[in-house]
Amino acid sequence: MRDDVIRDVAAPGRRALLRGVGGFGVAAALPGLGACSAGPQSTNDTGNGGSGKDRTLTAVIGYGNDGSWDPTQTASAFSMAANNHVYEGLLDTDPITRVPYPALGTEVPKDPGATTWRFRLRPGATFHDGKPVTADDVVFVFDRILDPKTQTLAKGFFESWLQGVRKTGGDSVELVLKFPFPDGLSRLTLAKIMPKHVFGRPGAWDDAIKGLAVGSGPYRQTAHHPKSNTTFEAFDGYNGPRRPAFRKMNWLTIVDAAPRVAKISGTDAGAQIADNIPYANIGRLEQGGLKVAGGAGMNNLFLMFDTRHKPFDDIRVRQALHYAIDKEKMVEVALKGHGRAASSFLDQGNPSYRRARTVYDYDPDRAKALLKAAGVTDLSINILAVNVSWIVDCLPTIKASWDAIGVRTTLAPQETTAVFTKMDQRQDYQVVAAASDPNQFGLDADLIMRYNYGPQNLWMRYTRWADHPVARQLFKDMDRATREPDPGRKKAMVQDYIDVVAEQAVLYPVVHNELMTAWDPRLLTGIRAQPYPGINVLQATWV
Repeated sequence: MRDDVIRDVAAPGRRALLRGVGGFGVAAALPGLGACSAGPQSTNDTGNGGSGKDRTLTAVIGYGNDGSWDPTQTASAFSMAANNHVYEGLLDTDPITRVPYPALGTEVPKDPGATTWRFRLRPGATFHDGKPVTADDVVFVFDRILDPKTQTLAKGFFESWLQGVRKTGGDSVELVLKFPFPDGLSRLTLAKIMPKHVFGRPGAWDDAIKGLAVGSGPYRQTAHHPKSNTTFEAFDGYNGPRRPAFRKMNWLTIVDAAPRVAKISGTDAGAQIADNIPYANIGRLEQGGLKVAGGAGMNNLFLMFDTRHKPFDDIRVRQALHYAIDKEKMVEVALKGHGRAASSFLDQGNPSYRRARTVYDYDPDRAKALLKAAGVTDLSINILAVNVSWIVDCLPTIKASWDAIGVRTTLAPQETTAVFTKMDQRQDYQVVAAASDPNQFGLDADLIMRYNYGPQNLWMRYTRWADHPVARQLFKDMDRATREPDPGRKKAMVQDYIDVVAEQAVLYPVVHNELMTAWDPRLLTGIRAQPYPGINVLQATWV
């Protein structure tokens, strides 16, 4: 990821997801939205101030804020977390339980198994520019997501089961499903409703990528400085279920671990909450009076191979390199015990988890035997890696493990945007090591797997594997599982095709880890640490 999560849109979208934004000049043509600037700005004069209940909440996010802000495209941890405060779906989900609740829609459909879901919009709902939210705005967003000519990340979460969305009145819409799909209710939070009069303008989607955010949620964006900070203010016109408790918020992007921790610790702490806390700092922060909590989930370090680059077209080579990694050492040394070796694509807490038939327990002798069987000798590997702090901590274990079986290994950690720009440009690579957490989008296994695997999936374009016979059969098996109405049978079908993914090891996790959040309980209450990147303060307030 970046210190970000990176994934799954189709083609032109990848650059939109993660590229750095250079001359960022989204004109502030909307009331209250400050002009966005081109480069890092001082974070001391763009949102701090106030006192008592009106003081500014300052948060430190350990991921870049210069990825895409387009809700239909982004997988950026920073912008996804921010968008959850700026935008609303017809339904949104609780950040921990992921249970859907009414947002712009007035109620959750009573029959999740129906093939038609009807929604009436919340009376009086308005966008941040004062214009009312209408059924036309809802249709506008879903039409973009389902448009076969427009490649978006969100499409992969909807097109397999959603036939279309139609207006049934000025404030009502109807969603027509291809078949019963109860899991779709929680996915509606991924279709953030955006104003057609803003984003229907020529070039506006490019503005959204660069940081323009205009929603109907409890907070409105007031300024955006790529690589520095983004500021927000409570939206006085919001009349939804989760009222804003903070008059202003200033979210700082600090990817490097040491300054991120420094910003929240000590007597001169400049922030009240920070995510992506390094494990080595937990004890010191707790001794300083901070609360540190987190949770295990899908967050993982994965390896991705270019299967057109020999010898990585050989399944035995990919498997050998996974068997060679001392994962328990990685968990102990790099993750300080806050992780587990992957025993499936899914983490062990996922409801659809089953230990895969192929598990890459540490076995250097088997690794060497597989390389020998593949006829591979004198192998040198350059690992192209993202510079996420905990990923960088894990890389030495991979290098030591591969060196130990005779594979000469070099490490090349870089900014996430740089890594994936190279792949967008189809530059040559061997192996990528990066971070991913599909739980940003949801918990159901169908969503998680489609995020990573699929015939039009960007990840599969990076791996150059989508045309392989095994891949083509995998995609068919995934489609059959999606349409299966019986929950038990569907779970078994999902687990079976995950076994194929495990065996092939084209894009596969090495370890799943915990993500930690720290905050000052003397100042904040109602904080719930989430087991995926970012923060959610929609139910938090000052003490």
